[in-house]
Amino acid sequence: MPKRSLHKKNRCSWAGDDPAYIAYHDNEWGIPVHDDTKLFEMLVLEGFQAGLSWITILKKRDNFRKAFSNWNWNKVARYTDRDIERLMKDKGIIRNRLKIQAAINNAQRFIEIRKEFGSFDTYMWQFTNNKTFRPEKRAKTWKEIPARTKESDAMSKDLKKRGFSFVGPVICYAHMQAVGMVDDHIKGCWRCSRI
Repeated sequence: MPKRSLHKKNRCSWAGDDPAYIAYHDNEWGIPVHDDTKLFEMLVLEGFQAGLSWITILKKRDNFRKAFSNWNWNKVARYTDRDIERLMKDKGIIRNRLKIQAAINNAQRFIEIRKEFGSFDTYMWQFTNNKTFRPEKRAKTWKEIPARTKESDAMSKDLKKRGFSFVGPVICYAHMQAVGMVDDHIKGCWRCSRI
């Protein structure tokens, strides 16, 4: 029996028909993540995504990984002005000085949270009571999904209080969706019932 094309499945409309988006939607988005390295990666990438489309970030993801020491937060936290200049010349990533500085700052704050809570995972998942939030009534269209919630507002407020940058409520909600703290797959999406 021939394999059914990936493009034939019903998906959330934002996945479109770009293979990178489809792979991200099908294999990552909304699936719970409890690995600190992955949580750090997504926190940094969400910050770089601010004001841009997520597909831009996805297509540069491998470059970001290489540029930021394979998401080793201890190394990123020690980046110097020389590293900032190196990253500003790296055409494979988003060359925005404020976002690069935020990534370094956030790595330093990330380490502080790990010291306090034992893991970044423990800290982050407290905002959803350590479980994936699923809406009682599934959205039928992407437009029905909120851009922020009281949980993402609380996360943003606490991260900012701890000195993080590029962690507004909308970025925090996107992060929550990305790492499966929230399952916002729309009604009819094949992923909806499988998480």
